[in-house]
Amino acid sequence: MQIYLPIAELSVNLFFLVGIGGAVGFLSGLFGVGGGFLLTPLLIFSGVPTSVAVASVTGQVVAASTSGALSHYRRGGIDLHLAMYLILSGILGAFGGVATFSVLRANGQLDLVIAIGFVVLLGFVGILMLQEAVRALLKSRQGVVVRERLPNQHSWIHGLPWRVRFKKSRLYISVLPVLAIGLFIGFVGSLLGIGGGFVMVPALVYLLRVPGNVVIGTSLAQVVAMMAATTILHAVQSQSVDILLAFCLMVGGTAGAQFGAAAGQHLRGEQLRGLLALLVLAVAIRFGLSLVLAPSDVFSMAVTSAVR
Repeated sequence: MQIYLPIAELSVNLFFLVGIGGAVGFLSGLFGVGGGFLLTPLLIFSGVPTSVAVASVTGQVVAASTSGALSHYRRGGIDLHLAMYLILSGILGAFGGVATFSVLRANGQLDLVIAIGFVVLLGFVGILMLQEAVRALLKSRQGVVVRERLPNQHSWIHGLPWRVRFKKSRLYISVLPVLAIGLFIGFVGSLLGIGGGFVMVPALVYLLRVPGNVVIGTSLAQVVAMMAATTILHAVQSQSVDILLAFCLMVGGTAGAQFGAAAGQHLRGEQLRGLLALLVLAVAIRFGLSLVLAPSDVFSMAVTSAVR
């Protein structure tokens, strides 16, 4: 069953779109991530224009993350004070990301920059995650018990100025790294079409020492607000949001996430992190190959302006 995507200007099989959304939703529920870093590349590899894929996925990320954020909020798993700083800086970063997106698109460099961005970001994060997962697995097999650092343990961040007390997270740290993390996630998320949770969560845990009982909910709250603003900005400024495409992805993603969450209960934490790292690296390698291999169609045609 073919449907026509008006903004993407191509016909796609409906079951294919729902299937992609369901597959990414399953992986999102399995690994506890938003899935934008997987969904955007899959759409691009499937022939959807890069600008439409990036802009449309932002709406799907909002829908996929909202239910999780509400669930954590009801359980008291969100540090609203910390989330406020992350949201404000994230929205500022989104303004910069969407503006950069429009400039790159106008100059014909959007596809190249996004491919390089995915290679660098996913490659770096994937390698770090894989190293951490392998070390955890080896220590687990050797029977070594690893003690986690407590939230109130001091690090170089505690020496920075402008410190603020976050009571829910039991932290008294500088607001500068908090704003920097939110700004970076907002910029990268709006430019690449990713929620950024797979970067946000490690940053909150390893840099700020946010406790595990509030880190996921706080990250989701920031992702929902930041990506909602990004969707509006893309719809108004770049006009690349395909509502029909986003809706099909939402339907599949919602159903797939339920099965993924159930499957994830049968795997250990280090196993999940290792599998996620391999998945992230696979996407990075695929983008890397697209940069060095010759495309099947060397030339492409597109309408850039109407003749009056």
